[in-house]
Amino acid sequence: MASRRAVTAPRAAQKASKTISSPSSSVRRGEQPSRCPRAADNDRTGKESTVSENYECISVDAVDRVATVTLNRPDKRNAMSPQLNSEMRDALTKIRYDDGIDLVVLTGAGDSFTAGMDLKEYFRETEGDPTAFERVRDVAWDWQYNILRNLPQVTIAKVNGWCFGGGFTPLTSCDLAISADEATYGLSEVNWGIIPAGLVTRDVALAMGYRTAMYYILTGEPFDGKRAAEVGLVNESVPRAELDERVAELSSHLKGLNPAVLRTAKETYRHSLDMDYGQAWDYTAAKALQLRARDKEGGRREGMSQFLDKKSFKPGLGAYARPAGSDA
Repeated sequence: MASRRAVTAPRAAQKASKTISSPSSSVRRGEQPSRCPRAADNDRTGKESTVSENYECISVDAVDRVATVTLNRPDKRNAMSPQLNSEMRDALTKIRYDDGIDLVVLTGAGDSFTAGMDLKEYFRETEGDPTAFERVRDVAWDWQYNILRNLPQVTIAKVNGWCFGGGFTPLTSCDLAISADEATYGLSEVNWGIIPAGLVTRDVALAMGYRTAMYYILTGEPFDGKRAAEVGLVNESVPRAELDERVAELSSHLKGLNPAVLRTAKETYRHSLDMDYGQAWDYTAAKALQLRARDKEGGRREGMSQFLDKKSFKPGLGAYARPAGSDA
């Protein structure tokens, strides 16, 4: 087994614990520290993941170029407290610039993905103090939207259980989402006197469509993973016992593709959505040129050679064979 190490939590997380929030110590007591692999765990490129913090409200484990980030407050259904949000921002920022990671899987500990924002620490403890609320709100916004949505790596939400309210933002910020059939979803805000705020309303409208989004926003009714897949909130739903295997299978497939191409494809899709056709035409052309400069393994050239000259693969049925030691 490769040796692993853990280091002290970042100052930002320590500060958040002292000045912003204090999650239940029962979440942390007895937990093993987050551990990340050394070079022996990584693939043939030889690049080592540098994400190696010992967090309290999340865990990060990087193996074979896949970083699994777990919201880790199971006794609170992984509700997102200010400290958890601070740790997520720190972890995702490190992952953002980590050349040893190609994929990110976001999930939750126990039987929940996340129950949304921590009502006590995020809402009640900042009530009447607009500056305090803006401070914790901006940290949450930063990781859930700005960082997660714009990571260069492909991101997969692995929804293992409860997903409510504010949990819809990190869910929809991920590029792909696989759910357990048994997972329970809900836009429950109307049940306790608020609206789905932040970016929740906009994101569910884009993912689920007008009528479906409006129905669940107004009724607050829960629904399961199969329904989430049916309405387009997630890509697919499988029995809980098969969830890990399905996400691992998808991750393995994506790791076989050129990461520079995947990064540019997701950037092009996300940003062109808000453009008119003329702007999207020019933007897409510019991104295609950027890819040729960004792609160090020369995927375009290699793919055409394998198809036209070597007759070794069919683009519609699979990916070209990436060169040994390829690095994007």
